[in-house]
Amino acid sequence: MRLNTITGRFAALTIIFVMLAELFILLPALASFRLDYLESRLERAQIASLALLATDESLASDLESELLQNAGVFNVVLRRNDIRQLVLSSPIPGPVAQTYDLREDGVPQTIGDALGTLLNRRNEVIRVIGSPVNQAGQLIEITMETAPLRTAMIDYGIRLLLLSAAFSILTAVLLNLAVQRMVLVPIRRVISHMVSYAQAPEDPRHIITPDARLVELRDAETAMESMQKTVTSSLKQRERMAQLGEAVAKISHDLRNILTTAQIFADRLEDSGDPKVRRAAPKLVNSISRAVNLCETTLAFGKAEEPAPTLSRFPLAQLAAEVIEAESLASDAAAKVEFLTDIPPTLTIRADRDQLYRVLANLTRNARQAIEGTGQPGTVEIGAGETDNDWWIRVGDTGPGLPEKAREYLFKPFSGSVRKGGTGLGLTIAADLVRGHGGRLDLVRSDAEGSQFMIHIPRDIAILPAQQAVASR
Repeated sequence: MRLNTITGRFAALTIIFVMLAELFILLPALASFRLDYLESRLERAQIASLALLATDESLASDLESELLQNAGVFNVVLRRNDIRQLVLSSPIPGPVAQTYDLREDGVPQTIGDALGTLLNRRNEVIRVIGSPVNQAGQLIEITMETAPLRTAMIDYGIRLLLLSAAFSILTAVLLNLAVQRMVLVPIRRVISHMVSYAQAPEDPRHIITPDARLVELRDAETAMESMQKTVTSSLKQRERMAQLGEAVAKISHDLRNILTTAQIFADRLEDSGDPKVRRAAPKLVNSISRAVNLCETTLAFGKAEEPAPTLSRFPLAQLAAEVIEAESLASDAAAKVEFLTDIPPTLTIRADRDQLYRVLANLTRNARQAIEGTGQPGTVEIGAGETDNDWWIRVGDTGPGLPEKAREYLFKPFSGSVRKGGTGLGLTIAADLVRGHGGRLDLVRSDAEGSQFMIHIPRDIAILPAQQAVASR
């Protein structure tokens, strides 16, 4: 039994506490033993005295000495009929050091006298006064030595401590057997479940079923069951996400090839003789280019990383106009969504143009769809400005606002979607792209009056060596 185990420590604490309890009992027990010892000496002395009084004659000195020796005293004094009489006597080896009247001592005084007897190693003569048994007089008084009393008390104390130690060990063994059965076995069962679950956390058959009788252990098993169900569900969701990501990557790969072919044919439209076709061709080419780039970045997202931004300087108002134009074409005419901009025409920003387009397109599309979902007219506004430290872009709407659950998981993949059928990837990708610029995307407010997102892009963006040439344009 080792002390670094629950069983060992419980056994040690049981023995210690039982021994402490016995120590508190020891002093009253010794005081009671001392009192019984003195009363037995008084009783023996009374019997010897009554033997003398019954003969009504003087005893021979050797017989008197034998009576006193058997009684363990030096002399005996009886008080009868208010007359004090020295019945038996022998030479006293020294002066009387202390007098004890057993008729008056209380429990505290008795314990104090017992402790004093144990601590005093000198053999002294004491006087003891008590009441005779069977009312054979008014009082009886004896003188005796303390050495035999102290020796008897020590022997009794040792026997009591040995008995207490044996009782403590037996109690510890019985308690440990009970603890093993009632506590440690359920704890080992919980540990066994934890080990089994850790080997295959995705297997719901390894989830623990609470059945402990102890309330505390049952609460622990219930909490563990809830945690294991959450972990198993998360692992299954992650597995499905991985499978979905693999499927999206394959689709994006094939779609990229298809769009690349479409881009080649779209380039030829610029040579068309129809003026309307020539005017529409650049927009078609730009749209297909963005679709190709989206497929490539989707492949990168499947690898859990976005490509590093390719920095360049460009007017932000022009980019915002392109985003609004694309969303206006996709907007439901019956919904009457109005798009506004509040961007200085001269505001030039340094960022990855395509990535920032994706960010603004995601935010604007979400705002438009939120308004269209209400069936009421609304407004989507893109505003921007700059400070000494960063550029800021504000995208707000007059939609219904985001539910509390959506705000809690807003930037988590497959979790923050509000629209039915949405994947929840839009805001996640947007936040990742902004972080790639060293900035941040925040939800400023979302209530009954609408939602507002704020983008902050620092001016001192770290430029990779391979990007310096592009960024300097």
